[in-house]
Amino acid sequence: MAEKVRTVLCLTAQQDEHEMEVDTATSVNQASVKHLLPELEIYCYLLLLLFLIDQKKYNEAKACSSVSIARLKNLNRRTVDVIASRLYFYYSYSYELTGDLAEIRGNLLALHRIATLRRDELGQETLLNLLLRNYLHYNLYDQAEKLRSKAPRFEAHSNQQFCRYLFYLGKIRTIQLEYTDAKESLLQAARKAPLAARGFRIQCNKWAVLVRLLLGEIPERTIFMQKGMEKALKPYFELTNAVRIGDLELFRKVAETLNSPNPIADAESIVAKAIHDGAIDATLDHANGWMVSKETGDIYSTNEPQIAFNSRIAFCLNMHNEAVRALRFPPNTHKEKESADKRRERQQQEQELAKHIAEEDDDDF
Repeated sequence: MAEKVRTVLCLTAQQDEHEMEVDTATSVNQASVKHLLPELEIYCYLLLLLFLIDQKKYNEAKACSSVSIARLKNLNRRTVDVIASRLYFYYSYSYELTGDLAEIRGNLLALHRIATLRRDELGQETLLNLLLRNYLHYNLYDQAEKLRSKAPRFEAHSNQQFCRYLFYLGKIRTIQLEYTDAKESLLQAARKAPLAARGFRIQCNKWAVLVRLLLGEIPERTIFMQKGMEKALKPYFELTNAVRIGDLELFRKVAETLNSPNPIADAESIVAKAIHDGAIDATLDHANGWMVSKETGDIYSTNEPQIAFNSRIAFCLNMHNEAVRALRFPPNTHKEKESADKRRERQQQEQELAKHIAEEDDDDF
């Protein structure tokens, strides 16, 4: 009987030790899971969001992204920044797919402010591009430029985000008729973009071709012959060829075949640029959608001769004033003036020299 009791006690002790080891291992695992939980949670949200978008369940994707962003606002961990930047993108993308992009503009601004306070520079880059895309989607170019000019700038951390920023900047500069800056931004975005991002590079080259045509330049043929972009850029090659040979009928036919969501607005922007540059003397009738040319009248009945005469007189007066200023100030005025002590010392030396010469003359006599 005693042997049986001792056997039971030994078995009980071994079982207790095993349970203690299991409990210890479980507690360690729970602590480890608790430590990694925020990163894993955000990553799971991202995977679920990608799955819903791939399955074209856009409403469910919107709900999932909203919940994930609300959870993300409460996390201030640098280890989440990279995953968070991807989550920001798909959050905006899910709302764009459903046509509700304007609903999250205020939330994106709040997220950008939070990222700035937390010094999350990758998040700032991503959210700034998403806000610019949001504004440009609704043709709010003035608001986009105000945000871009006031947003903090720093060294780019992501090449993809920097390329997107240059592309949006090029579009803004194009609408603002600053074609030289727009051309530089668009070409730089096309050069820096990865080779795999063919769609993005096609869009950059399309805008760059139009901007160069508006500048009076003829793009090189090699731009339209890039691998994988020949078909997409073929209408723009034909448009460039029509401009190069000066065939208006061919230009009209090619322009009609371009796939534009609003061709009338595109034509108005080109004509408005020509009027702004003085190439066309006309006005635009936006209500009826046509251009009204001004009648050629007597130029001497206008203020043009007076303005030209006034500019020539101003040029002559400026030239006269420059000449007078040059006469008043001789070229040696920059040299150091002689101080009073040096002048006194020089005069004393001259007097001693004169006295010495006079004494020598007396001796000779």
